[in-house]
Amino acid sequence: MQEIKKVAILGRPNVGKSSLFNRLARQRDAITSDMSGTTRDVKRRLVTISGDREFEVLDTGGIDYSSELFTKVAEFSLRAGQEADIIIYMVDGKTLPSPEDRELFYKLQEQKKPLALVVNKIDNDKEEERYWEFLEFGADATFPMSVSHNRYFNDFYAWLEEHIPAPVEEEGLVLEEDTHIDPFDEIVRDINTQYVEEIDNEIRVAIIGRVNTGKSSLLNSLLGEERSVVSDVAGTTIDPIDEMITHNDFDITFIDTAGIRRRSKIVGIEKYALTRTTAMLEKANLVLLIIDATVGVTELDERVAGLIEKHRLACMIVINKWDIKEDKTYEEVVEEIRDEMKFLHYAPLITISAKTGLRVNKILDQVTDIYKRYTQRISTSELNDTIRDAIRRHHVPSHNGAVVNIKFATQYETKPPKIALISNRPEFIHFSYKRYLSNFLREKFDFEGVPLDIVARKRGARMDEEDEY
Repeated sequence: MQEIKKVAILGRPNVGKSSLFNRLARQRDAITSDMSGTTRDVKRRLVTISGDREFEVLDTGGIDYSSELFTKVAEFSLRAGQEADIIIYMVDGKTLPSPEDRELFYKLQEQKKPLALVVNKIDNDKEEERYWEFLEFGADATFPMSVSHNRYFNDFYAWLEEHIPAPVEEEGLVLEEDTHIDPFDEIVRDINTQYVEEIDNEIRVAIIGRVNTGKSSLLNSLLGEERSVVSDVAGTTIDPIDEMITHNDFDITFIDTAGIRRRSKIVGIEKYALTRTTAMLEKANLVLLIIDATVGVTELDERVAGLIEKHRLACMIVINKWDIKEDKTYEEVVEEIRDEMKFLHYAPLITISAKTGLRVNKILDQVTDIYKRYTQRISTSELNDTIRDAIRRHHVPSHNGAVVNIKFATQYETKPPKIALISNRPEFIHFSYKRYLSNFLREKFDFEGVPLDIVARKRGARMDEEDEY
């Protein structure tokens, strides 16, 4: 298999690195702002140019040593440059060449990799005169550019094509036509429908919680190396950062989401982080909800957890900073959390210390186990046997003397499991009885960590509305 090249975009703060990243990725993925230091972690995306030339582009934080936090960001950025096969160094074309830029560029030249100097913010022909000042760097390839105005890109793309090979067709490799059936078909299937299960081993895990609860520390601990900037400054993480590892034959992509604050407390760029966190949850399958053991459950924690319920995601509650908690027993803490977050009753709970690594190693096994339950499909015969047992123990209540029957049940979807009760009078199956059936199913089948949706419909009806348990 042909190896994919990595292209790192480096430079000092506020020169347009994230804008170029977005341009290459053809989407607004990295947050851009006139504020220095907006990008603090390394973002990665697979992109394609010229139709078939694929590479991974790395957007890095600005290289700046003016503070302890920015120094750490600079270390991450330079590490990305060492990892990359190709380096793009960006400078601000509206200023004269600086000694700092010159020194950094020469340091990158020592790596003996394809290296281009991109002079950004050359927005018109007159400003192109400033571009000539940067030729003194002696770069093998120097390109004037205006990312915001999409100017002067042709020569730059041609240079990339020289260093990113076209894919080589492997002998005997045949691409099959995509015959995947729409998984969101909402018509209730017949009881005898046979399902062909696809291999589903890709898990997207969102790490979510209030600011400064230790989300980035947990990510680093799970990955076994420092890949996300950690600082005592609340709101350090702004862009969500994706990192993938393989565990138990599953490809797990962790999303290090930005900390969520009350709207009244959001300052400047962090308002983008709140929107981005919500957007990432729409792409996630499973959530690690981080609670600070030294603070406990707050009103905002409950609101954050409400996002999980809204998106019907699998969930695990992670209580961090257990090594420095106050004098509360495990039972007291669990009782408090269960009481405050009743709607996440299905979520397992674990106490950890991301800083010391206490019990962090158990999280990955839990994640894969929960995802298996999130994607499980119960056979129609086994499901109906269980529903009949439940009805024998507690019959469906009649409505004003009218008999209400459940003819059969079928699971019509996964992620989360969704079960349809086919009834002669579905509108009269009370929510409390659905809750009873949900609890009965949870006793029979392992749904720990997974929400369960139950709907009542007439045969042939569409699943336009869903009841959640």
